[in-house]
Amino acid sequence: MAKKKKVIRREWTPAELQTLKKHSKVRTPVAKIAKEMKRTVGALRQKALHLGIGLGHQR
Repeated sequence: MAKKKKVIRREWTPAELQTLKKHSKVRTPVAKIAKEMKRTVGALRQKALHLGIGLGHQR
């Protein structure tokens, strides 16, 4: 049976929150933000939802 990968959670720093808000304003693609911030797309979307900001483009 395959081993499960242990989940390691990191707190959001004020600098990371500011970066996320900046990317939200300029509508940077979520995949690009995820790579830059070394966080998953899901984590970014959840934090944006919690903050009440849009992320990426809306169709």
